[in-house]
Amino acid sequence: MSDRRRFGRARRLSLARRCSEIALDATYAGGWAARLAHRFGVHGHLEVDDATITLPRWRARDSLRVAFASDFHAGPTTHPRLLDDACHAIEAVRPQLVLLGGDFVSYHGRHVDALSRRLECIEAPLGKFAVLGNHDLLADDLYIVDALTAAGVQVLVNDVVRLPPPYDGIALCGIDDPVRGEPDPATVFAATGPDDARLVLMHAPQGLLGMPGTPFDAMLCGHTHGGQIALPNGRPIRMPGPRINRRYAHGRFTLPGHGGGTLLVSRGIGCSELPVRLFAAPQVHALTFVPGILRERRTAEAPGGAGGKVTAA
Repeated sequence: MSDRRRFGRARRLSLARRCSEIALDATYAGGWAARLAHRFGVHGHLEVDDATITLPRWRARDSLRVAFASDFHAGPTTHPRLLDDACHAIEAVRPQLVLLGGDFVSYHGRHVDALSRRLECIEAPLGKFAVLGNHDLLADDLYIVDALTAAGVQVLVNDVVRLPPPYDGIALCGIDDPVRGEPDPATVFAATGPDDARLVLMHAPQGLLGMPGTPFDAMLCGHTHGGQIALPNGRPIRMPGPRINRRYAHGRFTLPGHGGGTLLVSRGIGCSELPVRLFAAPQVHALTFVPGILRERRTAEAPGGAGGKVTAA
């Protein structure tokens, strides 16, 4: 494993941001704030979102069970019990495939060690794959990648992995973080075949700005935390970054401009600057991906023929 560095390959890493990361790590040292938030019930109670998503271009006969989680933020602002709960929830899905959306740590790469031990215990026959988030790139991303690799998690940086048969029609596209990284969606999608179902894994929804009109079947993101502190109706009080992050703060969306693909944005698990979640509960996603041909068959067989429907985001 590589020696730990204080900072990673983040773009636009100013002196002020460096000082802020060091100061916050020192202020929250020992995790006292996360313990207080957990004790007073403002740290969030984990939810499991169970959803079915159709991959229109996937031509197969069976569905695929996937666990997706993002934004663990292991470190002094996230209580270890929340990480335990999240990993147990992922295991309970009994996934064939585990996908992880980045921001594994806050403030320092060393915090990945406790999380990677938990992730190592999760089994998935088709593998565990991840992309990095902006906080991972602020910290020592090389050390984080080494720790995740040792835990059996393959980190994708502008890379494509094809799943083995009978799921080989799916191209898993891992795109680098659009906030602090060097995303290259053009190269990623050029490596897919014309008949591949594109399942995109990327940390933040603002990455859509760099791929206008590009078709995909489904995209999984995190980053937004659902605002982390929201109004009772779930509307974020504050959402940093471009407007698209507020537009897709959390939930599932159909994107006609991207070939009708489904975008899922997770509220994530942990906390970043503040160890508090209000009306933006942490979540793990239990996803069933359904082939387009299977949906067509069910629609045809439903009462009323073409009028029948299959639940899909």
